[in-house]
Amino acid sequence: MNTDILSKLYNDIIGQPPAKIIELPASGSNRRYFRLEGPQSIIGAIGTSREENEAFIYMADKFGSKGLPVPKVLAVSDDHLAYIQQDLGDQSLFQAIEKGRLTRSFGNDEKELIAKTLKLLPDIQFAGTDNFDFSKCYPSSSFDMRTIMWDLNYFKYCFLKATGLEFQEDRLEDDFVKMARVLMENDCSTFMYRDFQSRNVMIKDGNPWFIDFQGGRRGPYYYDVASFLWQAKANFPDSLREEMIDVYIESLSKYVDVDREQFLSTLRHFVLFRTLQVLGAYGFRGYFEKKPHFMQSVPYAIANLRELLTTEYPEYPYLESILKELVEMKQFTDELEKRTLTVRVMSFAYKKGIPNDASGNGGGYVFDCRAVNNPGKYDRFKPFTGLDKNVIQYLEDDGEILTFLDHCYALVDATVQRYKERGFTNLMVCFGCTGGRHRSVYCAQHMAEHLNKEFNVKVELVHREQDIEQEFAPKEL
Repeated sequence: MNTDILSKLYNDIIGQPPAKIIELPASGSNRRYFRLEGPQSIIGAIGTSREENEAFIYMADKFGSKGLPVPKVLAVSDDHLAYIQQDLGDQSLFQAIEKGRLTRSFGNDEKELIAKTLKLLPDIQFAGTDNFDFSKCYPSSSFDMRTIMWDLNYFKYCFLKATGLEFQEDRLEDDFVKMARVLMENDCSTFMYRDFQSRNVMIKDGNPWFIDFQGGRRGPYYYDVASFLWQAKANFPDSLREEMIDVYIESLSKYVDVDREQFLSTLRHFVLFRTLQVLGAYGFRGYFEKKPHFMQSVPYAIANLRELLTTEYPEYPYLESILKELVEMKQFTDELEKRTLTVRVMSFAYKKGIPNDASGNGGGYVFDCRAVNNPGKYDRFKPFTGLDKNVIQYLEDDGEILTFLDHCYALVDATVQRYKERGFTNLMVCFGCTGGRHRSVYCAQHMAEHLNKEFNVKVELVHREQDIEQEFAPKEL
């Protein structure tokens, strides 16, 4: 279908043909979108499925009648394969939070937009479905056992098999059925947006508007929260997810009583399911349709999956074991290695100079231990280092170094947490004292052990003046 039908629809509404028609970037579907410019800017859509278009048109009318922020459909072609709708501008929420996505440090303005979006979500899920006819949904009217198995098999055939990982299909299928049953325990009559993510939210006059909800159906509200907060390339850190879950729960409480712990316990199953579903989509669009945009999202989704697997899913033991193998495949760990934080901890003597940062990132922390009582002023400690028991006991009995280290931990811990969230790969932490033998060695050793234990990061420890090197590897999942 060419764009003549869009010109006709525009002319019917505005009274003259558009001055210009510009095709907009393609999305994941087979629909094509255009901006029709003239006295009024309008968006035109041409689809290949009459049923899909009719689902969108019906939903837009229903939601709009409830005062919800969705685009108004202005005119529809006789065959329902094309329509024109209100133009909401060019800025999606995905674009509006670009700085935060790239740095994993979201500013107040970005957080406000995300919070506004999640506050509105329950309104669509509940108020929007008052007298809603779910039989109008396409391709399915509800989130049920059959559609769950479709998505899980989508992951199996379009992604898992494409990686070359070997698995026992019958055992995997058994766990798929278990997962479907767990998800179906939360069946309800709310509207499930299904593809609720920041690309499908437009920002107009500082407020969110919802688009591309044509795949919605009756289903549990947990799914949309998982879809939005664990969108692969949104790159939300855990701290922001937790904050926004509370925002959502507060708004959800207008409609249902919510037990936060129960909500989180249930949500994690939907997060895992949604992650597998999007990997299936990325596999199909990337491996089979050769669309690079989708392959670029795979490392982010794998990172989400790896993070999820740090807590166990005993309900699906075989699936969990296969997923742990999957995230450790070389094609994914190579990408992870590029974004994994390494902390280099060093002890040194000030008289020989502060160590250079070999990573080229300009260093990190340099802590001066010389204010702490020095064991080196006593002859009995001179032959020993901060690794020896008698020196350790002296320093800890004195206590000054413990207080000093507590302050160091607080500073470095906060930095390591942010570096991990933002995908930074190098941090240097140095401790200096007069001779680089006692106090600095003690502090560097304890800092290295502390960071590896608390954050499961790779730590390279160097006692420069003692010519001692040690590596602490992160523990495997």
